[in-house]
Amino acid sequence: MAPYNDVAAFHDFLRRITTATNSNGTPRAPRILALCGAGLSAASGLATFRGSTAALWHTRDPMQLATPEAFAADPGLVWRFYAYRRHTALAVQPNAGHYALAALARNVPTGSFLCLTQNVDGLSPRANHPPESLRRLHGSLFDLRCVGFERKGAAHCDYSLQDDFTEPLCPALATAAEGVDETATATVAARSEPLAHIPVSELPQCPKCKSLLRPGVVWFGERLDRQMLKDIDKWVAADQVDLMLVIGTSAEVHPAASYIGEAREAGAVIATINLDAESREGLQNLDPGDFAFGGSAADLLPVLLEPVIGKLES
Repeated sequence: MAPYNDVAAFHDFLRRITTATNSNGTPRAPRILALCGAGLSAASGLATFRGSTAALWHTRDPMQLATPEAFAADPGLVWRFYAYRRHTALAVQPNAGHYALAALARNVPTGSFLCLTQNVDGLSPRANHPPESLRRLHGSLFDLRCVGFERKGAAHCDYSLQDDFTEPLCPALATAAEGVDETATATVAARSEPLAHIPVSELPQCPKCKSLLRPGVVWFGERLDRQMLKDIDKWVAADQVDLMLVIGTSAEVHPAASYIGEAREAGAVIATINLDAESREGLQNLDPGDFAFGGSAADLLPVLLEPVIGKLES
């Protein structure tokens, strides 16, 4: 059996599943699932969430900035944080890993590749990843929705907006658009000098009902979109899964991590592409026939997927 990190063996496997035929000789479309995490975007210059002094939550308490309760208590502080995250995401570009996955989506039959991303940075859409094969599990920094989504009864408002790249969203958030992270040293737990309060009337407003708009991301304590999860489960259960790519993620957050087991049960070979994929810990869950490639997804994905996507233009 070829080593788990044998690129040539992976290429042979990829060619087999993309040129397979049914019993009657007709082409059989491969079924490929991908799960992407923050490591995919790290090569673009965006911080991961934990694990280093540069991690997103290294100096901040996520419970004070990324929960519905935090937004209700101080929407101005939360919006400052998300306006800065929008700025940092807009300041970088999709990397070769994003473009390789987008190319894979375009080079296999429609419906045969499904990419699940936990990233909210908008880099996959900016790499022109076909939307029909992309599921943004945790939403997007660039989606907006009215707080009326959370209300019941007559006050309910269904306004939402996707891929709004306006910067700043309003004058009160202009400092974040200049690259200043006001929340870095002004967390609720320890402030040397409290930030000036931003009145609700100066924050992004719903054009439909004049309520507050909130970032279209899934906060801690919130559920992922139920219909999206049902659609993913339906796709996985529809037929054999040939390959699952686990890219730039520790696969510890559920329900996203559960898709690895579901894909394996559906027959998939698992290929992990991550900085620590070849570490002792990274290899613990490797089954015979699986692959693990340690390194940056931006460097590895264009090489690994070359039999299908060809050489990416630099």
